[in-house]
Amino acid sequence: MANKAYRAGFVAVVGRPNTGKSTLVNALVEEKISIVTSKPQTTRHSILGILTEDHTQAIFVDTPGLQSSAKKLINRTMNRAATSSLAGADLILLIVEATGWVKADDLVLERIASTKTPIVLVVNKLDLMKRRVDLLPVIQEYATRGSFEEIVPISARGMKNLDSLMAVIKRFLPESERLFPGDAKTDRSMEFRVSEVLREKLLDTLRQEVPYGLAVEVLALEEDADLTLVDAVIWVEKDSQRGIVVGRRGERLKHMSTEARLDLEKIFERRFYLKAHVTVKENWSDNATALRQLGYEVPR
Repeated sequence: MANKAYRAGFVAVVGRPNTGKSTLVNALVEEKISIVTSKPQTTRHSILGILTEDHTQAIFVDTPGLQSSAKKLINRTMNRAATSSLAGADLILLIVEATGWVKADDLVLERIASTKTPIVLVVNKLDLMKRRVDLLPVIQEYATRGSFEEIVPISARGMKNLDSLMAVIKRFLPESERLFPGDAKTDRSMEFRVSEVLREKLLDTLRQEVPYGLAVEVLALEEDADLTLVDAVIWVEKDSQRGIVVGRRGERLKHMSTEARLDLEKIFERRFYLKAHVTVKENWSDNATALRQLGYEVPR
């Protein structure tokens, strides 16, 4: 009996902000690759999550949510990152919510419909539907929205029907050798992942106060035998935001740093010492030089 051909390829995960793209990638890869919060625009970069199995390697490209309004350079850069991820994809997963199709979903579909890449519509957040009998009418209505290879209902947070989704994905992966080492989970460095975990804790803790004016830069990272030392700086755009992040007597910053440290120790299974401070960089989100310093691909 002939050996089964190996398959490997790129799967672009796209959708409007806050549809659960990062939650899905983390669930499929079975590791926290992308940070997740309840706030839209949490994902700012395209991030690879790699799932390697006996006969397949699926490389998921977690993308920023496509935004209809992109007034600042960071928003335009995020849109560009999401769109460029489609170029080399073998399959596109369009993530929408089971609770209703909105105008922003049409925007995303319009952007991907011109590609010749197969599109699978993933209807996420089944756990939010009050009655399961409502699902079939939703799928029937969504099917009229575009030309999809398959429509797969799931709950990424509840880990429901992910096996069915993976079975569909594998059908579209081309025959290929592995594109990444078998033990790789992402293309991102430890520095990047550390900065993202700290930013996640900032977004979670600060609620609606200053979340979108924040960025995190890792200034130094040193790995000892069983301890990783991290020196990080949190960027804010206004001096008034600095006090909010630091909190009274520095307690808020200390709390967020501790939460990030505990999460990092779970992810990397080693001890961390995390030191963070806050600096004001006015209008960094609309400044090309500052964005490049943070790792964004901004055209020169």
